[in-house]
Amino acid sequence: EALKHYSSDIKVHFVSNIDGTHLAEVLKLINAETTLFLIASKTFTTAETITNANSAKSWFLSQVGGNTSHIAKHFAALSTNETEVAKFGIDTKNMFGFENWVGGRYSVWSAIGLSVALYIGYDNFEAFLKGAEAVDKHFTETPLEDNIPLLGGLLSVWYNNFFGAQTHLVAPFDQYLHRF
Repeated sequence: EALKHYSSDIKVHFVSNIDGTHLAEVLKLINAETTLFLIASKTFTTAETITNANSAKSWFLSQVGGNTSHIAKHFAALSTNETEVAKFGIDTKNMFGFENWVGGRYSVWSAIGLSVALYIGYDNFEAFLKGAEAVDKHFTETPLEDNIPLLGGLLSVWYNNFFGAQTHLVAPFDQYLHRF
């Protein structure tokens, strides 16, 4: 939702809730013949992701008469685990890999960001990456007293260690970030 003003003509649905309701609602909206499923999981073993992926695959196969050869045209993986991707049934030629050391919270800058890139378009995604680069540059080049990420981190340590604060709030400053 935060990026909807930048969206391209491609309809994108993100599903991450394991309860199945969200996926069921999305599956009502899509056409198996024109849908590409991007399964994004670093290890390809995360329970929530694989549960949803298996449900999506079962639905898809029911729509195409059980013909597993169609999976190669409609499923791609964003993962570091080629073995698990192949076990799932996705052709590893349709796997977008990235390095094992990429942490989950930072993975949008890796192949995991493909769904975002498709949703907002290449030019917008490139601007998104340049924004991240600007923050990195600020962090590495700005003097300590003006270094916003460093000061934020130090404040977090200060409030945790000296005041016993156990909660850290990052409040969105824009309505489109209300889901964060």
